[in-house]
Amino acid sequence: MKKLVAIALFTGTLAFGQSKKVTNSNVQWWGYKLAKTEASSHNGVVNVKAGDVVLKNNQIVGGTFVLDMTTINSLDLSGEYQTKLNNHLKSEDFFETNKFPTATYKITGVKKNANKAFPFMVYGNLTAKGKTSPVSFPAKIALNKGVLTMTSDKFAFDRQKFDIAYRSAAKDVIVKDEIDMIIDITAK
Repeated sequence: MKKLVAIALFTGTLAFGQSKKVTNSNVQWWGYKLAKTEASSHNGVVNVKAGDVVLKNNQIVGGTFVLDMTTINSLDLSGEYQTKLNNHLKSEDFFETNKFPTATYKITGVKKNANKAFPFMVYGNLTAKGKTSPVSFPAKIALNKGVLTMTSDKFAFDRQKFDIAYRSAAKDVIVKDEIDMIIDITAK
């Protein structure tokens, strides 16, 4: 019986691919104000809670990254101002982390890209605040001795597609719709 289970697992891995668990990550973000002021942008990080990448014939065929939105953290501020911004980003004005503590990116495909510095284009669907929309990004991808690394170029997505909208009298007049990100992951 044990041999039968082992054969079934091995056959399933060959048919569906090999899964590698994300063991290290660095996800950076940038948000911008439209009005040019002393603080016209903010940047920071958010942690990856869990993730995996699925390979078939040493090529990425799928994967999932779960971002822990409760860890969103501004790096351009410190002290009281950093705490205020972090709490504001977690509030109903933006990510509503009390209701939506995670965001998920599911890879749907990877294709060659003309950009020599980032020769792959990663396609997938981002789900944030219960809304899903396609998001793609250019990336460098390498597989070396069983360790996969993926580093994206800076890319943007439209926060409005996920109802990440600043709820103020000025609405979204002062905050740019695009959020920039860089994703860097290692999976084993």
